[in-house]
Amino acid sequence: MSTMNSLLAGVRVIDLSRLLPGPYCSLLLAQYGAEVIKVEEPDGGDYGRSLEPQLFELVNRGKRSVTLDLRRADGLAAFLRLIDTADVLLESFRPGVMDRLGCGYQTLRSRNPKLVYAALTGYGQYGPLRDAASHDLNAQAISGLLDQSGDAGQAPAMSNIPIADLAGGALHCASAILAAVIGARGSGTGAFVDASLLDGSFALNLMAMVAIRHDGRSRPRGNDMLSGGLARYAVYECADGGHVAVGALEPKFWAAFCAAVERPDLVADGSSERTAAELVALFKTRTREHWDALLSAADCCACAVLKPEEAMLHPQIVARGMVERAAGGPASACAVKFVDAAVPRLADAPKLGEANRELLHATIIDAAPGDLPDKLDSRP
Repeated sequence: MSTMNSLLAGVRVIDLSRLLPGPYCSLLLAQYGAEVIKVEEPDGGDYGRSLEPQLFELVNRGKRSVTLDLRRADGLAAFLRLIDTADVLLESFRPGVMDRLGCGYQTLRSRNPKLVYAALTGYGQYGPLRDAASHDLNAQAISGLLDQSGDAGQAPAMSNIPIADLAGGALHCASAILAAVIGARGSGTGAFVDASLLDGSFALNLMAMVAIRHDGRSRPRGNDMLSGGLARYAVYECADGGHVAVGALEPKFWAAFCAAVERPDLVADGSSERTAAELVALFKTRTREHWDALLSAADCCACAVLKPEEAMLHPQIVARGMVERAAGGPASACAVKFVDAAVPRLADAPKLGEANRELLHATIIDAAPGDLPDKLDSRP
């Protein structure tokens, strides 16, 4: 067993968030070794437990659950004592909710000056939409991401991947939390992290920004500034209905691709509709497996388009240890590898309130005997 410490060993995160963006954010912190305490309502907890049990299981691995009703005086008192021991608070309520509960940023900061308070919302803490309801699809729509998804000339395509939740919200929020934790260790003062799905999603519009800077407007779907309209950077259907992704953007890769498919006549023209039509016809003459083997050997940035269940079995995914077991089936492992640092293997998602006795007694009642009623350690 490794004797190396986890990178975030000793960092305690109190997580009030629900459903997907916030829990995925705290999952990333748990994967780096932080202790994540999931605070849930006693009656049912995070409604992800009932709405999407498999998703709940995946994004809440490695965490511990306690139940507190912040609308009750005893629940709020317990929560504040827990905050005294924390490095990070993560919440995903609409702006103003925590203040109304009596545990807003200024209140918590006065108790714990080093606390990093992260609020992950749909639209942020200010602006005309601050109080509006929002989901991943809304953030994609307003940010411009949705307009850029799908085929040219067709309606925008909604991806099966919740890009705004995961990339726009959770990833940006997690990186900001880490930056603030580092800052707090040096200065002794925490920070308020105002992260939103909309801001994070808009920040992903790099290719659209390139086009706007170049000619004043974004390009149609499937036709971005760097790759759109190029035969050498496209997806092609094969004889068996499978697909191959050709990413031979640089001249050396395009030349290697043309040599591999025995079409040296195409080297001089990797962007025209004529060349694209030639490749459409060519790829339909062989199966996906044929083209994948041929082009992989050519090292020209071309490969098969895999389904997720196929990706799980790909030798590179397997070699990197990206699939691990969790309750109910497979789960993705930590996406980043480290040398001379450990990442923990995460336990299954917690049962509702399973850590009440351990955490609420150890952190709260033992610190202030008699202040809180015994019912706080009861399991739902």
